[in-house]
Amino acid sequence: MSSQTSKKQQTPAVTPIKEIRGHTNRVRGVVHLPGRRRIITCSLDGSLRLWDLESGAQIGEDWNDEEEEKSGVRDIALSPNGKTLVSGSSDKKVKLWDVKTGKVIQRWTGHTDCVTSVCWSAGGDRVVSGSWDGTARVWNVKTGKTILEINTGHKTVWAVKYSPDNTQIATGGFNESVAKIWDAKTGKLIKTLGHDKTVLSFTWTSEGKKLITASHGPMRIFDTATWEQIAILEGHNDWINAISLSRNDRLLASASDDNTAWIWNLDTNLPVGPPLQHKHWVYSAAFSANGRVLVTGSKDKNAYAWDVHAILKQAGLEDLLQPLYDVNLLVSHYKLY
Repeated sequence: MSSQTSKKQQTPAVTPIKEIRGHTNRVRGVVHLPGRRRIITCSLDGSLRLWDLESGAQIGEDWNDEEEEKSGVRDIALSPNGKTLVSGSSDKKVKLWDVKTGKVIQRWTGHTDCVTSVCWSAGGDRVVSGSWDGTARVWNVKTGKTILEINTGHKTVWAVKYSPDNTQIATGGFNESVAKIWDAKTGKLIKTLGHDKTVLSFTWTSEGKKLITASHGPMRIFDTATWEQIAILEGHNDWINAISLSRNDRLLASASDDNTAWIWNLDTNLPVGPPLQHKHWVYSAAFSANGRVLVTGSKDKNAYAWDVHAILKQAGLEDLLQPLYDVNLLVSHYKLY
């Protein structure tokens, strides 16, 4: 471990390729839009904003719910077809936004406290939400009705995530040091996975064979066939608020209250390059579709874009992106990255 630490200290610091400024409160979430290099961020200032990632400039006006009092937006997720965004807010509502117009098209009520986490089913016909009211709700996207309510046992739910095959839902929250796995159809508890601290984020590998959890300090990888812990990723020394997996399942990004984000090589379960230093806590992290760019959101009200390809090249690990390479994507991204 000491030789690894020494190597990190000798590695030059990494700086973001874009600093995205405009929000007036913490940036809690970020998603990449398909096609052009655009992202959407959400903030506790109550707005969503669309950005051009190449210039770092905001596109159009802030997205606000014009029919509701402004309320902090705590999480966002993009539908599988890229046309609709779901958000969870402090006003206890789950909302659907039309990506093309930036307008709210549905408002779902049922939670009795802040909605902290939202996730689409793979088919795009369901959304699961988690709330400080201790429940996870599954919604029918077409009708906007709750079709399943899970009383999780968490005092407050901080994270919910569908499995890739839509059969299971993972939840984590205070005051329990566990991750819980539920049957997505019946709401029956399938498995409880013990941790040292509250679990704040999840990600499943694309085929659902592994579940990665984030808590305070280490991250853990579980084999979903046996639910045995098979690996641990150590490096952070504070709460890990979000993790993001590249589409080829080989890179993991983590965002933490220790003012850093890390990129991890999941072939070795070791970090790639030095930590990505921020001025304050880091709340969100999201890889672009081809894995070449990572965007993080921070308590300092800003979002940051990082050149993953350059970081991998510096470490001699460019092959970690190889399964995602596409000639057209390489040509379109060459000038910026």
